[in-house]
Amino acid sequence: MEMKSEHNNLGQLLKWQDDFFKNLEHKGRSTNTLKNYKTDLDCFNNYLSDHKRTTEIGKFSIPEVMEYGKFLEEKYSSDNSRRRRVQALRLFFDYLVEEGYFNHNPVRKVPTSPKFLDIPRPASFAHLKTLWFYLLDNEKEAKSKMEKVIIKRNQMIFLLIYTGALKVSELSTIKKSDFSFGQNPRVLIRHQKRDPYTVSLPNFFRNIYESYIMLLEDVKADSEMSFDQLLFNANAHKIISGGISPRGIELLFKSWSKELVFEITPKSLRQACIFTWLQKGQKEAVIKEWMGVSPSYSLKLYRDHLNSHNYSDDFLAASYQELYRERA
Repeated sequence: MEMKSEHNNLGQLLKWQDDFFKNLEHKGRSTNTLKNYKTDLDCFNNYLSDHKRTTEIGKFSIPEVMEYGKFLEEKYSSDNSRRRRVQALRLFFDYLVEEGYFNHNPVRKVPTSPKFLDIPRPASFAHLKTLWFYLLDNEKEAKSKMEKVIIKRNQMIFLLIYTGALKVSELSTIKKSDFSFGQNPRVLIRHQKRDPYTVSLPNFFRNIYESYIMLLEDVKADSEMSFDQLLFNANAHKIISGGISPRGIELLFKSWSKELVFEITPKSLRQACIFTWLQKGQKEAVIKEWMGVSPSYSLKLYRDHLNSHNYSDDFLAASYQELYRERA
């Protein structure tokens, strides 16, 4: 009977983990993120099995979770590896508490290893400039409205990451109503666990935005589609749906990297944005606000490597204006 009970408990645990992954997917987490969480929770599942620990969630308390923490200390020499696995388990228990399956989260009592901060590896100025001109050249060559609106969408993605430091998770859900144009363009960023905040965008962004929206609304009308998201998912012939997944954005960058024969990712472009802000003399408090991080977040690694990089976003407006002068 005990073996049968443990089997049933394990089945329930795996079902809850599967529901947890579906919940993360619904929130727009990328395929890679989901894969990492699954790997981290598999470590926990294997620990329970190999060490003959109970899989009955109701019996989990601080002593049991502390034992798992000791296991991680012995198994992994990397601080980041230990930290990641504790963080995954903590988020899983948070989900169980939210769903009412568990009344508290014992993993909150487990100390995590200090986070190791990687040296920023931003996209080089030459590479990001090449990508921007590549996107402008694509617009010159576009023939159909569908081709043009896809290219303009791609330009928006580039600009919102390089001039606004938006993450792919933020881009995937952003709406037209999140933009405002007063003294300068701003975009509103919403998060589930923190207050909304706005990020300032360069003045020339407005013209590019309005040109994109005008064409997008035209294509949506032709397709008899309606959605509020700024971006969209499409094939070569039609818009499939409003919004674009984080994974979809990552795949776009992979295709650009392959075409241009150098690697550039959303993360490296976002880091280039932060270096650009610093080199333009923006105050650290403002940059942290735009990044959506706490005032205690340290920009020291960016400061330490500031002289190793040289950025300017002046070329963006000049090159876009040149494109339209050529058309006039």
